[in-house]
Amino acid sequence: MDTPTPQPETTFPNFSSLRLGLQRLERGRDYWALRWQALLAFIDLSILAFFLLGPYLRTGASYLIIDYAIAVWIAAELVARALAAPSFRTFFRRPMTWIDAVILATLLFPETLFNFAFLRVMRLWAIGKSPLLREGLRWAGWGHLQDVVRAALNFLVFLFMVTGFVYTTFFYREEGGEGFVDALYFTVATITTTGFGDITLPGTAGKLTSVITMIIGISLFVRLAQAVVRPYKVQFPCPQCGLQRHDTDAVHCKACGHLLNIPDEGV
Repeated sequence: MDTPTPQPETTFPNFSSLRLGLQRLERGRDYWALRWQALLAFIDLSILAFFLLGPYLRTGASYLIIDYAIAVWIAAELVARALAAPSFRTFFRRPMTWIDAVILATLLFPETLFNFAFLRVMRLWAIGKSPLLREGLRWAGWGHLQDVVRAALNFLVFLFMVTGFVYTTFFYREEGGEGFVDALYFTVATITTTGFGDITLPGTAGKLTSVITMIIGISLFVRLAQAVVRPYKVQFPCPQCGLQRHDTDAVHCKACGHLLNIPDEGV
């Protein structure tokens, strides 16, 4: 009796290893992962520089070429993050997923969706949430400034996001960069409640924009001041009660009294 010849098994790409590799690059803390995250942060900062210089460059012939090249990059980044996510449900629940989707739409249709272009500065906020910032500050010996840097980044994100909103809503039709400078000038004067009054926003929408900008801007400014003067706390979860922040020389948890073993480099 002839033995049946075994059929060769059909092989498929190993998406599990691909996903693990992408997760390591996105959230890892080893040498190569941090180098890759640093490269991505540099690209993000370059993209932000292009966005901020957009009012000066949008009349140039190369503007749309760079615009669509950035769109391709962000689309590829979205696909990579979708593959690295534990599930597509988790991916779609992330706020940055939808923000990047809107940014991608503004890049693909710049003349139609220019009113939403101010959201592009939110990519700076994503840099502040990445492990790269924490590890970079720790490597430079500035780990105690982590809260200050994040508060400053949040303030800058709000400043330029409001500037972008004011520019695209009220000053977009002005030639050159004068409209963007006026929007930045108005935003700084409003956030600091200086209110010189030489540049104001017209109509009810302009007044509401000014009110919201002052309320949120002052809150973030106070938050930044608190981060500067507040004593530095170590991020270390208590095994007993889960309290995250402790004094640098803490031996016991202030909340429950549990004995802590906080790693210390002794410097």
